[in-house]
Amino acid sequence: MSPVLPLLLALGLGLAGWLVARARAWGFKRSAKDGRIASLPTYHAWYAALWIAVPVVLFYLLWDAVAGQLVIAHVLASPEAQVLPDFGLRRDTILNEAFAIAAGNDVRTPNPDALALAEPIREAQSRYGMIGIVVSLLIAGAGAAWAFLRLKPDFTARTRVERLVLIGLLLASLVAILTTLGIFVTLVFETVRFFGMVSPIDFLFGTQWNPDPMSNPDNPEGDRYGAIPLFWGTLFIGAIIAMIVAIPLGMMSAIYLTQYAPPKLRAWVKPALEVLAGVPTVVYGYFAALTIAPAIRDFGLSVGFANPSSESALAAGLVMGVMIIPFVSSMADDSIAAVPQAMRDGSLAMGATTNETIRRVLVPAALPGIVGGVMLAISRAIGETMIVVMAASTAANLTANPLEAMTTVTVQIVSLLTGEGSFDHPATLAAFALGFVLFMVTLVLNFIALRVVKRFREAYE
Repeated sequence: MSPVLPLLLALGLGLAGWLVARARAWGFKRSAKDGRIASLPTYHAWYAALWIAVPVVLFYLLWDAVAGQLVIAHVLASPEAQVLPDFGLRRDTILNEAFAIAAGNDVRTPNPDALALAEPIREAQSRYGMIGIVVSLLIAGAGAAWAFLRLKPDFTARTRVERLVLIGLLLASLVAILTTLGIFVTLVFETVRFFGMVSPIDFLFGTQWNPDPMSNPDNPEGDRYGAIPLFWGTLFIGAIIAMIVAIPLGMMSAIYLTQYAPPKLRAWVKPALEVLAGVPTVVYGYFAALTIAPAIRDFGLSVGFANPSSESALAAGLVMGVMIIPFVSSMADDSIAAVPQAMRDGSLAMGATTNETIRRVLVPAALPGIVGGVMLAISRAIGETMIVVMAASTAANLTANPLEAMTTVTVQIVSLLTGEGSFDHPATLAAFALGFVLFMVTLVLNFIALRVVKRFREAYE
């Protein structure tokens, strides 16, 4: 069943209920002695429409998940499916091809078994689609009966509608919390499985990273899962080199645009600066790999370094720093501009210079926004993958030389999860352990930022 049809059905039934309930409420108003009812006719209409449309949509979401399994069970029970293998990749491939043929997709050189299953699939989909429509109509009728039996002149429809809207807003606000909780639980579960195969000490403090997805999972070598080179690469590229570029340039650009730049120049420069945040990271990666990395290699040769790598942490960090300048600049700009003009005028009236006003008044007052921008930039840099892959390589290297090749946690997560390794192998589960550590580090950084803001924040009236 197409997802458009149930949604249109819910919308149409809800609209019909809205119109009928509104007409009925107007009838209540005309028949009342003083011409007044407890709620406006519009609230009666919305009360009926919500009781009709919302249950239909919820049923469809549930039925969409159940109907797919019922269709597969019906098809597997058909005589045409008796020739299929019991289990395995070939059986799944034939079924997927049969569903594609049933949907009308053009399949080149189709499998005869898939062609035979296409008609049973169409029959099952039609049957269960019709069942879904009938049940949706019954649910809509039950909701309409419930709503219309309660519509009376003294019915407080406004209170009920606002309560339903409040519940909807609450559920919407819980989406982010539940998503974060789901991510955390998944990471914890898979990390515990990984630490059951590899010692946490070897993982957190080992200095050799070379997982092998084809090795024997019953005898993993702990020293090959030492993640220190990955943690150091992430810190060195994303939180040191990139921040050395982004924080000074971002802060100076924000101060110039808010305190010194003419309004016409600010109107052009600020949007141009924020365009950097919208450039795809693969473009930055190409720029780093084809322009910055060779320039850094040539510079290393010119100053006497022996065999500097064409892939370096410095190249990735510099380009990454340029990429995240808008995160620092934009939030610092908005925070400084939000400081009351009276504070600037008062500082200047007391004899302070513009420089002193910026350092001792504006920046302390705007500190929460500035710290928020810096933390957002660090999180963005730590999670960057494409620039590191193209400019700093995927080799885990524990070194303090910025001209050497290096990699980060996110690059290794992608590398481990995009292969064909089993999810029961420690090499694959290591990606979840890396993600868990990265999640916890980001959480700690956020707590530190909150403490810094609370410690140095200045409140003004």
